[in-house]
Amino acid sequence: MEQYEQWNKSYINGEWVEGESGRTYDILNPYDRSVIASVPLATVKQLHCAFEAASEAQKEWGRSSAAQRKEVLHKAMEYLQANREEIVDLIVRETGGTLLKANVEFYLALELLEEALHYVDEVGAVREVPSNIERKVNYIYRLPLGVIASISPFNFPLNLSLRTIVPAIALGNTVVHKPDIQVGLVGGVVIARAFEYAGLPKGVLNVLLTDIDEIGDEMLTNPHPRLISFTGSTAVGRRIGEIAGRQLKRVALELGGNSPFVVLSDADVDQAVNAAVFGKFIHQGQICMIINRIIVHESKYDEFVEKFVQRAAALPCGDPRDPSTVIGPIINEKQMQKALQMIEEAKREGIRMALEGKRIGNVLTPYVFVDVDPASKLAQTELFAPIAVVIKAKTDKEAITIANQTEYGLSSAIFTSDVEKGKEWALQIDSGMTHINDQTVNDAPNIPFGGNKASGLGRFGNPWVVDEFTTVKWVSVQTKARTYPF
Repeated sequence: MEQYEQWNKSYINGEWVEGESGRTYDILNPYDRSVIASVPLATVKQLHCAFEAASEAQKEWGRSSAAQRKEVLHKAMEYLQANREEIVDLIVRETGGTLLKANVEFYLALELLEEALHYVDEVGAVREVPSNIERKVNYIYRLPLGVIASISPFNFPLNLSLRTIVPAIALGNTVVHKPDIQVGLVGGVVIARAFEYAGLPKGVLNVLLTDIDEIGDEMLTNPHPRLISFTGSTAVGRRIGEIAGRQLKRVALELGGNSPFVVLSDADVDQAVNAAVFGKFIHQGQICMIINRIIVHESKYDEFVEKFVQRAAALPCGDPRDPSTVIGPIINEKQMQKALQMIEEAKREGIRMALEGKRIGNVLTPYVFVDVDPASKLAQTELFAPIAVVIKAKTDKEAITIANQTEYGLSSAIFTSDVEKGKEWALQIDSGMTHINDQTVNDAPNIPFGGNKASGLGRFGNPWVVDEFTTVKWVSVQTKARTYPF
């Protein structure tokens, strides 16, 4: 692979083109703030060109065979596998993720491509359904939706970009993709290079390296996209939903979370602590599914807090390229200041701190707040930082009630020794996903991934993503002349 400094172009209609805005954006390593690449930002005009190219390319790509699409998917996988070490290194450098996180993200991305091979045949499929009209034959066709607008976040950019791009392409759609510019290389350029290597026809995938100051709402208001796929904050997701609703466009929105981790009265505390440490602190807490509230039955509370704090205090923090590091840097200074402000507010409110962390360069070491009021700002905010919030519940029922006391509903977890009871409680938590005797950060390409309430709309994963990214059409054939009443 080439030096990252040369990876500063957008990919439009099969060509690598320099952004024409006259502005450049420096992509920084979150750990030491060194410049990875300086990117000339693309303009609204270039975005228009990308959508036009995608619209034109979709006419042919929508008629491509399953065999053609499978070949492209196989070759894109081949590119990723051949360049695994360099891609993992870039994930570490650009996102600030640890080597563990980077490898997890890489293999999640591969799984998305592998799973797509199982549903690529859905497009063009036709089934016959009965009719109550004599000699009428009904055919139901599944067709590509058209052009997809894709907007991805900074935290898992390779995986969360491919989560839209792969099913879109596999199902005969075309894509205009805008990764978060902070991670534009691994969230955009790597993907475009993989599909370029795979022989994807020009215009099927377009990647724009740009920012909102340049393009405004054009990813949403352009007339070409039939679906807007966005992963990010609930505030932005609400705005996207409003704009898309006025234009009657579909949306796939995976938004914020306030995931509860519930430790019931019969839980194995040691294993609950093991899970909670991982599910709270992986990628410095910068994951939508991350454990945001730890809710513990009072009979297990003191033991859990003591063991959890001891483990959190011992986590290695620092350079994410060090294989032993668990806590790496916060993505940028703005996010760091948000975390520090939340910590200071919690202190001023008198919330008890069982573990006080500190800022070391761009790394924030773990904080643990305990005896937290479930209604407090601290408990109701998506923290996106290595800040743990522990809440005491008097009963198991109260623990589940507290778990639901949030506007969000993405992921959740319950620890119990009674699995059948755990399944009953799981169905009472209003979230898209609940994991029994595990932590909240789980993903797979063959499950219905998505949230309830303010955590989003739609579901990824096979086969649910097929419905999201395709449309169906009814074609009937009258094989015998009908007699009409007038």
